[in-house]
Amino acid sequence: MSSERPFAPAIAVLKAAGLRPTRQRVQLMRVLQEGGHRHLTAEQLRVEAHAAGFEVSLATIYNSLHQFREAGLL
Repeated sequence: MSSERPFAPAIAVLKAAGLRPTRQRVQLMRVLQEGGHRHLTAEQLRVEAHAAGFEVSLATIYNSLHQFREAGLL
């Protein structure tokens, strides 16, 4: 991963899954990728996103997780 493009892996995963890489999806995918394999609730993901400096609503997290699941990413 290049220091100039830290979001490149998350963008590539989203595009490969057929999802548009919106700012929210990219940030959430990045948080999920950086945390490694684990099981999280939407609320836990929100806490991790906040700790990474990304404010996102719980509704957006639920919607994104649903989209990730439908695309086979989760």
